[in-house]
Amino acid sequence: MSADGERILVVDDEPFITDLLSAALRFEGFSVEVATSGRDALALATPGRHDLVMLDVMMPDLDGTEVCRRLRETGVDVPVVFLTARDSTEDKVAGLGMADDYVTKPFSLEELVARVRAVLRRAGHEPPDSPELRFADLVMNVDTHEVWRDRTSIELTATEFNVLQYLLENPRRVVPKSEILDHVWDYDFSGDANIVETYISYLRKKIDEFDPPLIHTVRGVGYTLRLPKE
Repeated sequence: MSADGERILVVDDEPFITDLLSAALRFEGFSVEVATSGRDALALATPGRHDLVMLDVMMPDLDGTEVCRRLRETGVDVPVVFLTARDSTEDKVAGLGMADDYVTKPFSLEELVARVRAVLRRAGHEPPDSPELRFADLVMNVDTHEVWRDRTSIELTATEFNVLQYLLENPRRVVPKSEILDHVWDYDFSGDANIVETYISYLRKKIDEFDPPLIHTVRGVGYTLRLPKE
């Protein structure tokens, strides 16, 4: 659940989408306001009113990129998550040049909520007791870049740490390889996508040296951090 009831403005011209997102975000403890056009969004998004704006890119009056540009010009310095059906690498790179994250349609509500939380965390909306991420006996301190399992310190490289952090931020959820690639290696990564498998294997050798194993593969889907019988 959202610890602080962060305020989110959802902007989309499709009522089905705004209803779905509003219900899901409110269920997770967020406070939600809805705008159904770019101009409505500009009228509602005054400085300090929201903690995050979720913004559809393709709207009939003003597209999301123009709304985002005008928000920045008027001093509304709030994290923005773009929603769009455009999923080419060029579109993602262009979108991330303006916004804090870029979610392509169709999306799962679990993924969307996880990514909203990650953006808010990066923007400083963390619970006061949380530089630490925990799952079972696995503990990560994000501030000091330290990791322990069964109270034993584990040395990780910077990339191993980032992959494990993303899994810890999404416990029990099956995270697709493409999503890990996007968040750890950036959207414009042009190397071998199998690098994710390589780093998962590195992590297993270090994290799952202890029992029970926590990092699991769901074939054809992705990876998840969970206990074996979950």
